[in-house]
Amino acid sequence: MKLNKTHTSWGVAAATLTIAGALVSPQAAAASKAEHALQATDSKVQALEAQVNQMSQMLQSMQEELTRVRTAASRDASQNTAKVQELDQWMASVKSAPVASESKDNMVFFRGGYAHANRNRGGTVDPTTFGTASNRNGLTVGPIGDQDAWYFGAGFDWSLDDDLFGMMDNTEVIAELMFDYKELGQKANNGLSPAEVGVVNGILNQVNGTAGLTYIPAANTQTATVNQLTLAASPKIKFMKGSKFRPWLIPAGFELNIVSPPSDAITVLAPGMQFGAGADYNIWNNLYVGVDARYHWTPDNVDGVDTDGVTAGGYLGIGF
Repeated sequence: MKLNKTHTSWGVAAATLTIAGALVSPQAAAASKAEHALQATDSKVQALEAQVNQMSQMLQSMQEELTRVRTAASRDASQNTAKVQELDQWMASVKSAPVASESKDNMVFFRGGYAHANRNRGGTVDPTTFGTASNRNGLTVGPIGDQDAWYFGAGFDWSLDDDLFGMMDNTEVIAELMFDYKELGQKANNGLSPAEVGVVNGILNQVNGTAGLTYIPAANTQTATVNQLTLAASPKIKFMKGSKFRPWLIPAGFELNIVSPPSDAITVLAPGMQFGAGADYNIWNNLYVGVDARYHWTPDNVDGVDTDGVTAGGYLGIGF
């Protein structure tokens, strides 16, 4: 009887454990699943936190870049504003500049005025005094033109440099090519007149004792127009570029003089030099008026013809 009770107690305990296991197993499974779900959630939260941190870093980088771009844009805007102001000032200065600043650097000019020679232009030899003690070679007929003359001419100015080759601001270097025509006021026979020929022949007849012979024919009875053509090339230094009034000077220039009538040796060319000074004024647009004075010099006379002298007058210029 006692053995049966023991078996019964073990059976009841086994049944109780079985029932308890059956009851605990679902809860344990559920707890395991909950734990796995929680672990998965933690992993997702950690991944999300990592993404959030990454996005935060990216946003911070973008903000820093945006700040840099704004700073650079502000600096560039300041520089652009300064450039715009400088450009506005330059435009204002251009608008307020005088009209002369728009003038042309090159010029064609037409000139004329008064000329004076240092000596009279001589004529041919007069043999009426041939053989005298005072002059074995005879005297000249006398001057065939006086010392006063008028002239007209024209020329070109070409601008070469604006600052005297870097030595002086607003000082222009110009190449001038010019020609002018001079005519002396007085005209006379270029040679012996018929009356002079008669006197000479009469003297020769008395010396030789024979009357009626003609020793010297009166071949030249025409009057001579005493004139001169000058071709010149000169450097010209012109001051105050940009101003309406501009003085200038020619330190030294080359000229070639063609004389008519020719010398007794039939020479017509006389090379020389010229020195000059003057000024012009811009009266309107590209029109100029000016005055100039020049001295013309040759190293020696040309077979008795002296071309030294001065010219002084005015000119009208057109810029181009």
